[in-house]
Amino acid sequence: MNRSVRMSLQSTPTLLQLAMQNLLRDEALAISALQHLPVELFPPLFKDAFTHKRFNILRKMVQVWPFPCLPLGGLMKMKAPYLDILQIVLDGIDALLDQNSHPRSYKLRVLDLRALHKDFWTVWAGDTTASCTPGAKYKRKIQRRGPKIVAQPNSLKVFVDLCLKPRALDTCLSFVFQWVRERKALLQLGCKKLKINTVAIQNVVKVLDMLDLDCMEEVEVCCTWKLSTLATFAPYLGRMTNLLSFILSHIHVPASITPEEKKQLVSQFTSQFPNLRCLQDLSLDSVGFLKDQMDQVFRCLEAPLEILSITDCQLSESDLKSLSQCPGIRQLKHLNLSGVILTNISPEPLRVLLERVAATLKTLDLENCMIMDSQLNVFLPALSQCVQLIMFNYLRNPISVAVLERLLYHTSKLSYLSLEMYSTPWEIYGAQSASHHKRLDQLREELSKTMMHLEHNRTVWFSVAPCLP
Repeated sequence: MNRSVRMSLQSTPTLLQLAMQNLLRDEALAISALQHLPVELFPPLFKDAFTHKRFNILRKMVQVWPFPCLPLGGLMKMKAPYLDILQIVLDGIDALLDQNSHPRSYKLRVLDLRALHKDFWTVWAGDTTASCTPGAKYKRKIQRRGPKIVAQPNSLKVFVDLCLKPRALDTCLSFVFQWVRERKALLQLGCKKLKINTVAIQNVVKVLDMLDLDCMEEVEVCCTWKLSTLATFAPYLGRMTNLLSFILSHIHVPASITPEEKKQLVSQFTSQFPNLRCLQDLSLDSVGFLKDQMDQVFRCLEAPLEILSITDCQLSESDLKSLSQCPGIRQLKHLNLSGVILTNISPEPLRVLLERVAATLKTLDLENCMIMDSQLNVFLPALSQCVQLIMFNYLRNPISVAVLERLLYHTSKLSYLSLEMYSTPWEIYGAQSASHHKRLDQLREELSKTMMHLEHNRTVWFSVAPCLP
C-alpha cells in the first residue's frame, strides 16, 4: 500500500466520528438522544462538544452523565480561556443539585478538575462503576495503606489540586471556590495535592477552611514560615488523617523567642503527628527548630515511614539517638541526611539506625555530612548489612584512600547496589599525589573485576575535587 493511499485511509472519518458530527449539527436532536445514547459514546461526544464549544449539549450531558466521575480536568486547563466552559459544566451540575426539578438518582458523584485521567478521553473500556477512569489504573509513587476516599452516596465532591502563592488564585479556581462557597451544604471540595508558597497564613487558612481535609494526600510547605506560623497551621495538618506525604522547608525560629515558647510551639506541631496514621513520606529541610527537639518529634510519629529526609538541619547526638529509636522507621526504604553535619557527633546512633533499617533500606544519602574516617569505620559493618541497598551517596565527605578501599570492599558484597558516589580521596592532592592516583586507578580496576565476577552492573562515581578533612 503506497503512502498516499495510507494517508487517505487515515484521514477518512470513522462511522463513530460521522455519527457524532451529525449529532452535533442538530443540537435539538443531540439533546433529545442523550437519554438513549450508549455509554460508549458519551466520552467522545463530550470531547467533541467541548472542543467546538457546544454549550447547550455540554450542559445537558453533565445532567445525564453515566459515570460516577466527570474528569473535566483532563480536557481543560484551569485558566481564564476555559472559564466559559467551566461555567457551563457547573450550570449543569446546579440542575442536578436542584432537588425540585431533578431527584437525586443521577450517577455523577465526582467532578475532577485536576489535570489527570487524560486516557479516559481517548480510550474507553472496562468497569464504569469502579472508579473515575474506567479501564485505567493510575499508579502512585507511594501506595495507600488506608481506605480509599470516595464520594458518599447522594453527594457530590469536587476535586482540585492547589498551589497557594502570594498572588490571588487563578480565575477558574476563584470561580470554583465562590461556587462551592454558595453551595457548601450540597457538596464537598477536596484536594489531594497542596503546595504552599506564601507566608500569608491568613490566606492559607481561608482556603483550608473550605476543604475536606480528609482527602489530602500530599502537602508541601516551601516558603519561609516562622515557628509560630507553623503552629497556626498544625491543627489543620492534624485533620489530614489520610496524608501520605508531608514536605516542610525553611522554618525560621526568631532569636527573640524564649526556650519555653519554642518548646510550646514545637509541641503544638508535633502533637498532630499521631493523627497522621497513613504518613509514608516525611521531608524536613532547613527546619530551624529540630536541634534537641527530635525526641518530641519522633516520639509522636507512629506511622511506618517509607521515606525520611532530614536535610540541611542542625542535629545533636541525642537527636540521632531519638531517630534510631523511633517506631516509625521500622519499614524505612529511603533515608536522606544530606547537609546534616556529623563531624563532632558520635557515630554510634547512626550505626544503630542503619542496623534497624538494614532489612528494608534501598537508598542512603549522606552527602556533605562531613563524616570522618574514624566515624565511618564505626558504622561501616552496619552499612554492609543493608542488603537491599541500591544507591549510596557519600559525596563531600573527607575520605582517605585506605578507608575508601575498605568501604568499597564492604559495599561490593551488596548485590543490589548499582550506584555509589564518593568524593575523590583528599590524599590525591597531597605530596604523595602520584602514588595515590595510581592506587585510586587500581581500586577502580579491582572493583570493576569484582563486579564482573559477581555478574552485577554497578556505577562508582567520584567527584572531581576532594573534600578536605
